[in-house]
Amino acid sequence: MIEPSPLSPLEPAPTTQAVRVALPSLAPRVTYAIIGFTVFVYLFQMASVFIWGYAVYEIDWLEIYGARFNAAIRAGELWRFITPVFLHGSVAHIFFNMYALLSIGTFLERQLGHGRFALLYFLGAFTGNVFSFLFTGENGFSVGASTAVFGLIGAEMIFFYQNRELFGAQAKQAIGNVVFIIVINLFIGLSPGIDNWGHIGGLLGGIIFTWFAGVRWAVAGIPPELKLIDQREAREIITGLGVVVLVFSALAAWGMFYK
Repeated sequence: MIEPSPLSPLEPAPTTQAVRVALPSLAPRVTYAIIGFTVFVYLFQMASVFIWGYAVYEIDWLEIYGARFNAAIRAGELWRFITPVFLHGSVAHIFFNMYALLSIGTFLERQLGHGRFALLYFLGAFTGNVFSFLFTGENGFSVGASTAVFGLIGAEMIFFYQNRELFGAQAKQAIGNVVFIIVINLFIGLSPGIDNWGHIGGLLGGIIFTWFAGVRWAVAGIPPELKLIDQREAREIITGLGVVVLVFSALAAWGMFYK
């Protein structure tokens, strides 16, 4: 007697069935805290102008001590690689940055968790300001959270790519939307007064960190009791953090001492 082969029409074809698995519903406390603190700082900026006036050329006192001034960084004021993320130059400037943070950050924080999201945000700020420092000349100056926001945009793209099997067609659409947003914003960034190098640096920082340290969801359990588990190990998160910090710190050091 001839045994039917695995491809024999005598055997029914295996069937697949789509199942629904709930995504994490973590409250995005870090996102809200960053927005609240950034708005508070901007109100303080406006209050300082009202009380003491502008320090120079419509630059307020907080910008004097916290903005990315390349000359000040070369003089050793390294905190300026981070502090510009909390400072803004106008109501429109802070509104659009905080709106973008709210839109993207709430989703990403639910996926990454509080700690990893906070790392991502400030790494984007750091890498963006490092790129600005390297490519904008001795008199370079900038403020704003757009460096960190571009880090989130890059992270969102990598998140959907690495979890494309879970999200299916939604992942392809999301990646396409993110790429479109990146291209449009970088094109707009060619206009005078916009720190496009900061955007590019933040984008790269978010991409690199998330590639190594982002969430990689897997479905576990037996239907209907299914849940998502993160396959990313702690050492991979540390690796992602270390790669970004070491690479961009080396670039900053090169810009300070050799450029």
